[in-house]
Amino acid sequence: MNKMKFMVLFMSIAMIFGSCGSMNNTGKGAAIGAAIGTAVGAGTGALIGKKMDKAAAEAKQIEGAQVEQITDNNGLQAVKVTFDSGILFTTGNANLSAAAKSALSKFANNVLNQNRDMDVSIYGYTDNQGWKNSTAAQSQQKNLNLSQERAQSVSSYLSSCGVSTNQIKSVQGMGESDPVASNDTAAGREQNRRVEVYMYASEQMIKDAQAAAN
Repeated sequence: MNKMKFMVLFMSIAMIFGSCGSMNNTGKGAAIGAAIGTAVGAGTGALIGKKMDKAAAEAKQIEGAQVEQITDNNGLQAVKVTFDSGILFTTGNANLSAAAKSALSKFANNVLNQNRDMDVSIYGYTDNQGWKNSTAAQSQQKNLNLSQERAQSVSSYLSSCGVSTNQIKSVQGMGESDPVASNDTAAGREQNRRVEVYMYASEQMIKDAQAAAN
């Protein structure tokens, strides 16, 4: 009996750590995905995965874009594209640089506009550096505001390049939260200043894939 209890406890701990690893791997994958309310079959997942592979390959051609394939909350393949804020913006503002506009224009035309059946979510992040003449709380709020403005700048420019506003489901500033590297080093802070764009299957894309798989 004691051995059985130990095995159950061990498996429970393994599942907890396994799920944590999955969440870290997906990043915002836990928060993205169309609300379909039903399980998705393997055939549907395979068809969507093939489209996501193609979109990821297209995104990798964009200069300055870091591309990662993740899993959304429907268990379906999705694509995470990260743009370094140092490439997109100058320090402390949300105005897109010329290089940023060039990269985002290609991203819009060569990736998003070629995959209009995919939903898009955009998240902005900052490092944890304070602002001059500001308290810690004021700096946190300013970083949150800046991250929102930067995410919105990316969204607005993609829209100006023909991306449908209906395709962009979420535009959110996350401020200092969810760092991907240590804020104790300049290199780490640079990685934390970023805008992430997620591409995932829309409800219609899932329905179409389900119909094709049956």
